[in-house]
Amino acid sequence: MQAWPNTDFTRSAVPLAEIRPGGPDRDGIPSIDDPRFATIADAGVPGIEPVVSVAVGGEARAYPLRILIWHQIVNDSVAGVPIVVTYCPLCNAALVFERRVGGESVEFGSTGLLRHSDLVMYDRRTESWWQQYEGRAIVGLMAGVRLRQLPARLEAMQRFAERHPGGRVLVPADADSRPYGRNPYTGYDSMPTPYSYDGPLPEGLPPLARVVAVAGHAWSLALVKARGSIRVDDIEIEWTPGQSSALDAKHIAEGRDVGNVVVRRRHGDALIDIPYTVEFAFVFKAFNPDEEIVVE
Repeated sequence: MQAWPNTDFTRSAVPLAEIRPGGPDRDGIPSIDDPRFATIADAGVPGIEPVVSVAVGGEARAYPLRILIWHQIVNDSVAGVPIVVTYCPLCNAALVFERRVGGESVEFGSTGLLRHSDLVMYDRRTESWWQQYEGRAIVGLMAGVRLRQLPARLEAMQRFAERHPGGRVLVPADADSRPYGRNPYTGYDSMPTPYSYDGPLPEGLPPLARVVAVAGHAWSLALVKARGSIRVDDIEIEWTPGQSSALDAKHIAEGRDVGNVVVRRRHGDALIDIPYTVEFAFVFKAFNPDEEIVVE
């Protein structure tokens, strides 16, 4: 592949035929490599809008989907820990990883390619390709290596502000460079089928229904909403209203209320955040074909 002269295509963890063009070329969706932050008051993000929130070593930061939907990757460091904050709109998958490979920090960018409709990233050191949903290198020198996923919440801006009043919020380097706050995928999460995907589909659920996925298991968001909370062994999943969908209305703040999900593990009397995602059902099935989604 001419655009990837430094990628070792002799090493692959998946069939190359599963990786397809996504539209933009390499870095056509530019990552944010020098992130800028503001106070909650100065960031100007409506309280209903979704953010990916991260808390490390006493530092808390929020990465609004109004920005991530246009950039998809943010290379950052929080409390000295190098992280990469990622969001794939086609999958509604927001994941945060420690971006340390072999003891060294690496930066990630977008290949412009998709696998199972999910963002394929690349690292700028070896130009290996990485599956965003798994945090796993799938092509190149690093094939098979996994990043460590960090706990993060997909929550409304107002909830982040209440939990971390001194937290910092990602803001655009140039607010006029893109129509931040607009949804370029208007109506996507109401479509009957996802974009550029022909893999297995879930039974009993629309492909673009949201599910809560935790460590290879999933529950429909509708079930979690109906019950308010679900406990499985030492894991507790809770739903509360008050977060707009980023993939519904033309303006994110006007999207329908899909609510907030928190997933924690009980340690004695304490509840500790653990990694989870609120993704589309087809995504979970694509990467977990043998697992069922609990719907009742």
